[in-house]
Amino acid sequence: MQLIKSLFFTAYMMLSALLVGGFMALLFWAPYRTQFAIARAWARVVFWVLDKVCGLNFTVEGRERIPAGNHVVMCNHTSAWETIAPFLIFPPQVWVLKRELLWIPLIGWGLKLLRPISIDRGAGHRSVNQVIEQGKARLADGLWVIIFPEGTRVVGAERRKYGVSGALLATTTNKYVVPLSHNAADFWVRRGIVKKKGTIRVVIGTPIDATGKDPRELNDEVRRSIEAGLARIAGQSSAKTA
Repeated sequence: MQLIKSLFFTAYMMLSALLVGGFMALLFWAPYRTQFAIARAWARVVFWVLDKVCGLNFTVEGRERIPAGNHVVMCNHTSAWETIAPFLIFPPQVWVLKRELLWIPLIGWGLKLLRPISIDRGAGHRSVNQVIEQGKARLADGLWVIIFPEGTRVVGAERRKYGVSGALLATTTNKYVVPLSHNAADFWVRRGIVKKKGTIRVVIGTPIDATGKDPRELNDEVRRSIEAGLARIAGQSSAKTA
């Protein structure tokens, strides 16, 4: 039964993304914040359907730690869930994403109107420069920047080296880095169809002031904070099942 519910939800999510992307494209003349409001409304409905159909919801610990202004969020990347969730957690934002996503008909058109920082992951230092240059412009416009420093989705105990672009952007602009940890992969498996019942836990860590810090040291500090959040989530989950 959970498989059938998950198939229904996945079909709904994809179809609704196509329709909303097309609708946003028709409103190409609308300002960014209008486009973002449409995308946020879509995300809210998608997560409502996910809860009602699959029994999967989420909670956020540490909303009060989100600093005033606009800053850089660095988040662990394990599933598609966390590419949608920031809509409902943080103020108007952009994301660093691979440019191929913008080539998807309708969905990609809508994504492009949300002003993402699209990069060629094989371009090396050139992609880092893209993140810094475009990220500075987005931050100057009052938008948050969401970065998945691992660069791709990881599973289980797998660990990847953090890319330095997020830390460089934060140190260049003297912004805070807000670490975000979650256990979405326990319920929404990468490349998996079944969405398990339960509650995804999100922990927003203490913001880290990047002013005057070495980018690599900042990266290490962010990693420790994200991993501490993951350990906290795992400990709370273990306590509930004990």
